[in-house]
Amino acid sequence: MRIAVAGGTGISGQHVVAAARARDHEVVVLARSTGIDLLSGAGVERALRGVDAVIDMSNPSSTETPDAVSFFAGVTHTLLTAGHRAGVAHHIAVSIVGIDAAPEGYYAGKLTQERLIAEGAVPWTIQRSTQFHEFAAQMFARATVAGIHLAPRGRVQPIAAHELATHLVRRAEEGPQGRARDLAGPREESLAEMVRSYARAIGHRMPLPAISVPGAIGRAQRSGALLPSGDSLLGTQTFTEWLQALPDA
Repeated sequence: MRIAVAGGTGISGQHVVAAARARDHEVVVLARSTGIDLLSGAGVERALRGVDAVIDMSNPSSTETPDAVSFFAGVTHTLLTAGHRAGVAHHIAVSIVGIDAAPEGYYAGKLTQERLIAEGAVPWTIQRSTQFHEFAAQMFARATVAGIHLAPRGRVQPIAAHELATHLVRRAEEGPQGRARDLAGPREESLAEMVRSYARAIGHRMPLPAISVPGAIGRAQRSGALLPSGDSLLGTQTFTEWLQALPDA
C-alpha cells in the first residue's frame, strides 16, 4: 500500500512512519519539512495522488480551545478535500478515549476533527486511544510554577506510542471501519506517580508536589472518565517497562 502520514515528523507520527515501513508499505510524509502545508493545502493534493490511505497524526502548537479547534478543522478540511480529489480510499485519524467528558482545549479540537471526518466524503476510521507513556514527560515539562515541577493528579491507562502506530497501520490495511474499538494500555496508572517516576529516571531529585488541574479535563482525568471501557483493545508494554527502556534510565 501507499500510505500518507500527516504530521509524520512528530513524536507519534514518526512511530507510524516506522511501523508502515516495517510492514513494507510505501510512505509519503506530509509535513512542512517535505514541502507540504496542511493548513493552506499547498502541495497536499499532489502528494496524495496514488495514495491508498491517509493516517492523520498532525498536532497544533497550541492547546487553547480556539487554536486547537481551528487547527484540526483546517487540517481535516484540507486532507479530506484533497484526498477526495486524489481518490484516497481511506482516511484514518487517532483521537482520545473519553474526550466527550471534557470538550475543551485540545479535546475540543479532536471532537471537531472526529465530526468533520464522519461527515466527509472519504471512507474513514477513527481510532480513539488513551494517552501515550510519553504523556509523563510532557506533564513534567509543562506543569511548572516558578521553576518548580508539579505532578498532576489523574487516573490514566497509557499505551506505548509504537504499539498504537502498528495498530493504526493495521487499520489502514483492513479498510474503513468507522468508529473502531478503543485502544488502551495494559493497566491503570497514577499520573502523578508516572510524572515522579519519569523525573527520577532522568535524574531529577527535587520533590514534585501533586496538584489537581482545574477545568473539565483535570476533573475528567481525576474521575476516571478518560479510562477505557471493558471492551477496549489493550496493548502490552507497561509504563514501567517503557521507563526502563529510556536511554537515560
